[in-house]
Amino acid sequence: MADSTKSSVSINAAPAEVLDVIADFDGYPEWTGQIKKAEVLSEDEQGWPLQVRLTLDAGVIKDTYVLAYTWDVAEDGTGIVSWELVKSSILKSLDGVYRLTGDSETTNVVYELTVDLSLPVIGMIRRKAEKTIIETALKGLKKRVEA
Repeated sequence: MADSTKSSVSINAAPAEVLDVIADFDGYPEWTGQIKKAEVLSEDEQGWPLQVRLTLDAGVIKDTYVLAYTWDVAEDGTGIVSWELVKSSILKSLDGVYRLTGDSETTNVVYELTVDLSLPVIGMIRRKAEKTIIETALKGLKKRVEA
């Protein structure tokens, strides 16, 4: 992903536990901060969500959008979860990836995100928004998994 923002966190749990929280979209309103509602629209034959409708309320930015997910993960939970924007009223793109590595006790999660709004926004402000989204999500994910 060109021109994206990236950050990482270490979580005291096995990758499979972290992956379970990432895949539990019903729980997103409880730990993500800005996501107020999440609805799985379709799943693959293994039960992984393929398309998800999310309702975002991040103060000045409010939107309902659909993301398409790809689950390239191993049985132990390591691997890559990626998504791309399918439909939105104010976003031109919202593409991201979680990269999970680790062992039975610790997971390193790298989160990379690219956001592009339909509205004109200065690059520095867009990058700050990406960083805020990433940091909030990683802190929330860590807290949720370790609780």
